Amino acid sequence: MQLNQLSGQVKVFYSDGFKIGMEIVEEGISVESILKSTTKIYENIDALNDAVLSLAEKENTTVFCKKGCFLCCYQPVYALTHEVIYLKEFIKTNFPEAEIRKIYNRARDKELKTGKLNEENLLNSKYPCPLLVDGACSAYKARPMACRIYLSLSFKSCEKFYEYPEDKTGFPQIMHFPLQAGRMMNEGYKAALKQAGWKSQEFRIEEGLLSKIFI
Repeated sequence: MQLNQLSGQVKVFYSDGFKIGMEIVEEGISVESILKSTTKIYENIDALNDAVLSLAEKENTTVFCKKGCFLCCYQPVYALTHEVIYLKEFIKTNFPEAEIRKIYNRARDKELKTGKLNEENLLNSKYPCPLLVDGACSAYKARPMACRIYLSLSFKSCEKFYEYPEDKTGFPQIMHFPLQAGRMMNEGYKAALKQAGWKSQEFRIEEGLLSKIFI
């Protein structure tokens, strides 16, 4: 199969997400089951990305994302409730107290700058993610779906959007299939949990880090 034939396969990822969600509904929704299911979702989408990148290489299609490229980390990044729980648990488990305070201070600073912006001004804002440290994500293993499925086919398009965000013709050229597949998987997962009366919310990363989420 070729890259341009993949888009028709995205519906299966909704089913995969729904199945993972139903597994924890049957088990009982708890912090532990949310962490376990989110790990499974991320493993699935990471495996998909590996396959897509391998296919892209065979077709001489270049994906420009790599460590040290962080222009997208200056955009608003969104995460669903289960992803915020996963991220906060990762930070609590893997960072010393002093670094945790720095992360939350950066989150608070960004929230003060962007929290009241309207949608257009928020999209055009360029403030670093509170997890960005020395040009890399400090919580890379726990990064949300939005970061995992953002694969750029043109560094120049990312650079242009970073430098001239108000230019409506300058959006980054993102690989569509992983973007669609990841979103569908999260939507399926949300739908399963909604059946159990558990409603997921969408947060900006800094907003989610500062929020209090109850299971």
